[in-house]
Amino acid sequence: MGLFKKYLGNNKIFKNREILRHSYRPQTLPHRTPQIDSIAAVLAPSLHNETPSNILIYGKTGTGKTASVRYVGAELENAGSHLNTTCRVVHLNCEVIDTQYRVLAQIAKLVENVDDLSSDRTRTHIPMTGWPTDQVYAELKNILENSGGVLVIILDEIDKLVKKSGDETLYNLTRINSDLERSKVCIIGISNDLRFTDFLDPRVLSSLSEEEIVFPPYNAPQLVDILKQRADDAFVPGALDDNVIPLCAALAAQEHGDARRALDLLRVSGELADRESESSVTEKHVRLAQDKIETDSMVECIATLPTQSKVVLYAMLLLYRINQKIFTSGEVMRLYREVTREISLETLTHRRVTDLISELNMLGVISTRVISKGRYGRTKEISFDASTDRIWDVVLKDPRLVEHKISRFNEEQAGKLFR
Repeated sequence: MGLFKKYLGNNKIFKNREILRHSYRPQTLPHRTPQIDSIAAVLAPSLHNETPSNILIYGKTGTGKTASVRYVGAELENAGSHLNTTCRVVHLNCEVIDTQYRVLAQIAKLVENVDDLSSDRTRTHIPMTGWPTDQVYAELKNILENSGGVLVIILDEIDKLVKKSGDETLYNLTRINSDLERSKVCIIGISNDLRFTDFLDPRVLSSLSEEEIVFPPYNAPQLVDILKQRADDAFVPGALDDNVIPLCAALAAQEHGDARRALDLLRVSGELADRESESSVTEKHVRLAQDKIETDSMVECIATLPTQSKVVLYAMLLLYRINQKIFTSGEVMRLYREVTREISLETLTHRRVTDLISELNMLGVISTRVISKGRYGRTKEISFDASTDRIWDVVLKDPRLVEHKISRFNEEQAGKLFR
């Protein structure tokens, strides 16, 4: 077996590590019964071929929103099959499918599953590009009418769709029932962002948020229950020290009550112990896993940025370090010009720097919001989400910037510029 021979010995840690992945769907969801019951109560009219209310579901990452909705959806389809009622559930991730055309085409594709079609029925294939949007919408209505019954459309990360493409998609979907006779449609929107409704037209918001359900973060004891449920099937008996699960739960609860974070800590702890050929996972492995997860995400992202992006980021860090916790794109540009002049680096245009700021925002390094200055136009307000100390260290260690002696332009010079 060559290179991999040493990895194929007796596994002393894992029985099935896939159970610790986010994609795994357990049979039961601890501490989410009230939310699951609320979703089921809203969708219950589907079983009588009646139109259920639309639902907006909020909650931070890792609070069980998607898992709960998928669980209720599977139960609804199962109950519908027993009652001989057509109830179908389709799930779209709007982080990937983020335009009106692609949303409508994907819904049509999922509804008209070719494997379920009889051989004598006309099959329509909507291409993923190329048709006018109104033609795609008309074809989707025809497909829904032919299918009949109730369709539940789950729009996961719905805020990403709204921010990328506006609310026209939601406007059309929330009004599609008025164009249907034999079929009914219900929309469930899932979002981590409580503020995304600010981008919605009031008419769309009132139709979309007929019911609202909030998923609170998990506390440490609840995370312990979730981890124990998964650990029983994921690990070999006796592979976990008694304090490993409570520590993983406590570390995740300290941040955002994020079950995904807790599962990642437990899985990576096990992987580290497994690679060291140890017989059990200890607190030491959890601490190492925590460092590894934190380092792997933000630091690696920043370390691979192009030089100009790092110089723009350096200008922001200087503003932050002279106690300007919130600053504008104009202030960043002003300081960026001074830094590039000092270190003899090409100065990009204002438009290109704005593009780099937007890229940093998409990566989650900073947060931005556009504010109106009245007759003076609009500008971006910028702030940091993460700890700036580690970002500062990564930027200053970049060999290209070390060569340019970027540290010559420091907080003192930045402070003089903004007095």
